[in-house]
Amino acid sequence: MQSSVLALNRAYAPVHVVDVKRAFTLLYKGQAEVVHVEDGQYLTFNFESWLELSEAKTALEDVCEWDDWVRTVTFAIQVPRVIRLLDYDRVPRNVVKFNRRNVFLRDENRCQYCTKKFGTHHLSLDHVIPRSRGGPSTWDNIVCACLRCNVRKGGRTPQEAGMKLFKAPSKPHRNPSLAHQLSSQKYSAWKNFLD
Repeated sequence: MQSSVLALNRAYAPVHVVDVKRAFTLLYKGQAEVVHVEDGQYLTFNFESWLELSEAKTALEDVCEWDDWVRTVTFAIQVPRVIRLLDYDRVPRNVVKFNRRNVFLRDENRCQYCTKKFGTHHLSLDHVIPRSRGGPSTWDNIVCACLRCNVRKGGRTPQEAGMKLFKAPSKPHRNPSLAHQLSSQKYSAWKNFLD
């Protein structure tokens, strides 16, 4: 139940990422349908037909290692990767929230000075142009830095500290957590709708 499901609007445009529980609730209520991509074809299923397909897959043992399943006392149903909302027409604004988690994901938990990867508890956010000099807290001025490099740089610019940035900071085009999920085989069906 830790998986995510991509929700599309009625015109097949990506709207949101929902959890498995929300996806099945929408399917069961008839407010959404499963969009399954197989051999380049888009197939749609309501809850009952998706359950039938899941039972057939189970009987034939046609199960991939990255498929997720919800098992109940009476049946097992495959977790869909993509659903389409049947009564939702709006197109979402593509806004990427500026926060600590997204900066870490954008920079792939890599210190932008020494280029080593760290766990989030060993990382900090660094202002390329220090705040003491009017440096803003924006996508273009904040980078991920290990504690050691951040202390070494101090209140100076990277040039003044004799340090070089691994990659120039910039605002990502899409949500970094979404980009992170797209790198997994598990969510490969999303690429059909997000690229």
